[in-house]
Amino acid sequence: MGKRSATKKEAALVPEIVEPGISRRHEAVIVALLANPKMKDAAAAAGVNEATVWRLMQRKDFQIRYREAQTKVFDGALGTLQGATAEAVATLQRNMTCGTPTAEVQAAKTILDYTIKARELFDYGDRLRLMEAALKRREEAEQKRLGKPAEEVEDDDDDD
Repeated sequence: MGKRSATKKEAALVPEIVEPGISRRHEAVIVALLANPKMKDAAAAAGVNEATVWRLMQRKDFQIRYREAQTKVFDGALGTLQGATAEAVATLQRNMTCGTPTAEVQAAKTILDYTIKARELFDYGDRLRLMEAALKRREEAEQKRLGKPAEEVEDDDDDD
């Protein structure tokens, strides 16, 4: 194979050489990566070489799209879990009165454990909001004191 045909073949395998942005082949690689955690398996599923997947993973635009896709998948999974939550709680509540003491204790313990964890998460969220508000007030006070826009104050902090 001559040098000219090798270059042409590489361009066909790696569409980003010829076209900017994310192509259908890239989208197929993203879908394959979401379904197959190993790069080798994802490459096979997408019908591309493993080196192509590796090269794509080095590109910022591809990484951004891949992360967006991961976020969508994760959000979908969370939505599914939220939908099942009411049924799960109802099951635990049924088990609390099923007549089998070990199942009743386990159901009660599970409900209490998750209730405590949820309370902690809400408390952390409240604390974080308060800290962010305090930080914002502090930054605004610093801006007034220095008479600078927020961007300049932030730039000054980077010099340290």
